[in-house]
Amino acid sequence: MSYQIAFISLGCAKNQVNCEQMMSLVQAAGHEIVSSPDGADVAVVNTCGFLASACEEAIGHILDLGELKRAGRLKKILVTGCMAQRYKDGVLEELPETDGVLGTGSYGEIASAIAGVMERGMRPCRLGDIHTAPQNGPRILSTPPWYAYLRIAEGCDNHCAYCVIPSLRGRYRSRPMGELLDEAAELASAGVRELLVIAQDITRYGTDLNGEHQLAALLRELCRLDFHWIRLHYLYPDEITEELIETVAGEPKILPYLDIPIQHCNDEILRLMNRRDTKASIRALFRTLRERIPGLVLRTSVITGLPGEGEAEFEELCQFLREQKIERAGVFPFSPEEGTRAAGMAYPAPEEAQRRAEIAVDVQSEIIDGYNESILGEEREVLCEGFDAQGQMFYGRSYAESPEIDGRIYFTAEEDAAPGEFVTVRLTGVMDGEVTGVRV
Repeated sequence: MSYQIAFISLGCAKNQVNCEQMMSLVQAAGHEIVSSPDGADVAVVNTCGFLASACEEAIGHILDLGELKRAGRLKKILVTGCMAQRYKDGVLEELPETDGVLGTGSYGEIASAIAGVMERGMRPCRLGDIHTAPQNGPRILSTPPWYAYLRIAEGCDNHCAYCVIPSLRGRYRSRPMGELLDEAAELASAGVRELLVIAQDITRYGTDLNGEHQLAALLRELCRLDFHWIRLHYLYPDEITEELIETVAGEPKILPYLDIPIQHCNDEILRLMNRRDTKASIRALFRTLRERIPGLVLRTSVITGLPGEGEAEFEELCQFLREQKIERAGVFPFSPEEGTRAAGMAYPAPEEAQRRAEIAVDVQSEIIDGYNESILGEEREVLCEGFDAQGQMFYGRSYAESPEIDGRIYFTAEEDAAPGEFVTVRLTGVMDGEVTGVRV
């Protein structure tokens, strides 16, 4: 039988790729993908479980769907993804609205789970092997047609003290290069102009296959395909090789935008985090990258309030941000996640971690404002993504803005710019923390 299936994907882009694969499997099984759960037969909530706050967001969605179900406007609810993997028993026991659970090792069983809940009255709880689950398969893209994600590996072997990802996604597994190039070629043929290369750690790509770093080689092959931009996300500082720096600096399609999470700069905090970096090594890396890659924009993430962080260590972090002038940074208060080593350490009160995060955000805001002022007068290539009818301006992104996580560039134009079109914009001003300009 054919059913109407709605998908809600939460969390990161890697999770979104899993959702796109499930959508393709469901469509191949003869079902219809619908945009709203209101009136659907089954709603699939693909959850994030990285932080307690992400789990709370997922629970909110499930409760809202439960209201639809009680009103007779939705028949079944399936919960998939990281929260399902992390709290499999609790989801079924404490959220009676849920009709079935699929962990991160069982995305491929989505079609049979739908048949089970709709036709056989089952309440499945499927938790396949997270270390061997397939990563490939067709996708129905849920991004705008001009950009897409290419997930090159799954899992993580870094085992940072604050992170649950290895227990949710398994050990690090690189995808074969040929498989990746075939998928990328299909994306290019479908009209994708910006390819975002993602994984928990893309710098480690290939080391589990033959012991050698293969990211640079993969990127050179991707540059042969018909993409206009290639953007890199989640590079670990200690795994960035000389070959990779040369490739990023030498390939025009690879954007000078690198997402390198450092989490902190104090040596003792880094040690407690089980990171392999030091303040000196991070500083040296950033100096080398800025010397070798003209116009480089760095993105990072930092955690405040981790066990061991006092006022001196926190001030050291703020001063490091001021010194390095990292253009993009996400700041997160420490969250003691169950099952992590850091959760068993003595840590500041949550409100103190939050207070420090807010201070660090203010520091970073000043840095971003300074960066925005420094680029006024430049002409930049901008990927147009739409028109703001209220503000009567087009908007888009340059190489310095990644989708969903960074801001936009708003610009005026004498003639229309179509979504997905690359245009040249002269940057002329700042509006509410975002840059404005005029199409040249």
